[in-house]
Amino acid sequence: MDADLDRLAPVGPLTEWLDAFVPELGTGPLRTAVLSGGTSNVVLTIDRGEKPMVMRRPPAVPPPGAEKGVLREARILTALKGTQVPHPVCYGSCSDDSVVGAPFYVMEKVEGWAPNLRGEKIHNEPPFDTMPCEYGIPFAIVDGLIALANVDHEAIGLGDYGKPGRFLERQVDRWAGQLASYKERYGYEGRMLEGYAETEDWLRHARMPEEVRGIIHGDVGTPNMMFRHGPPARLAAMIDWELSTIGDPMIDMGWFTGGMRDEDDPDREFPTALNNPANFPTKQELARYYCAGTGRDIRDFEWFSVLSKFKSGCLLEYKVAQAEAGILPKETGRFFARIVEQCFRDTAAQVARMQ
Repeated sequence: MDADLDRLAPVGPLTEWLDAFVPELGTGPLRTAVLSGGTSNVVLTIDRGEKPMVMRRPPAVPPPGAEKGVLREARILTALKGTQVPHPVCYGSCSDDSVVGAPFYVMEKVEGWAPNLRGEKIHNEPPFDTMPCEYGIPFAIVDGLIALANVDHEAIGLGDYGKPGRFLERQVDRWAGQLASYKERYGYEGRMLEGYAETEDWLRHARMPEEVRGIIHGDVGTPNMMFRHGPPARLAAMIDWELSTIGDPMIDMGWFTGGMRDEDDPDREFPTALNNPANFPTKQELARYYCAGTGRDIRDFEWFSVLSKFKSGCLLEYKVAQAEAGILPKETGRFFARIVEQCFRDTAAQVARMQ
């Protein structure tokens, strides 16, 4: 066996643990392989000849918080069992580092297809790579968000999964503080961002929606979804729950629709979008669909829509800061600088239309 693989999933201790806690995997010799590896998590396939599954753990040298994130994912996937939310079944989790050297969990190997990121674009399995099939993909994702928003998080044991209350009130300070932190972290003095001040001011003084408490996925987008084979588009599972928490679930809708066309500006191009916005519905179409399924007020959506772009701009400016500090190439910094600028120009225009 490859030494790195044996380090991530030592067969002896892992087999012993699986015998005790995941009998569904079978009893044959354990075979493992790396399915994908990133900076925050490593995903491996594990197979004993009956029912292949997936194991998720931090990398050999984990970033801060990775261990905690893995166990949070295991907890929410376990809690979602029996709900209508499409998700991988979690068969067991382990917080004992002595088994494989880090916390891990074992989950279902979902049958279906996942959008493939090649270069800077998403590529879908045929026939979902062309209209009209591609048009149905966002609605399938929103079906998953509707199911998630309608879950009673306290009834499934997630009452303490996030900070209590005032989630929306904390958002502007959180992301504005994130932007300000780049000065201390990277020595970045910042720059004039057209539209930032107008956006921040509007978010602080506009009517804030009445907060609805529920489960937030935290990173909704086509790369974190798996679909069933064959049309129409149907969600098989929402994956990568490491940013999940408890707050207002409509924040997922704002994030998901951030790169989609606006009914008031349907012809605007999105040169950096992963998907072709022309093949997707407008953000308002999806918002109405979401509100019909959750009972939410469509008037609340605009606040979440502006917040998501504000958050994106504040977050992505760190790439500009890193480029200025010499951590990333200057070209990368210029690329993300244009995205950040567009975020705040978009929000300023959106705010102006509403005033």
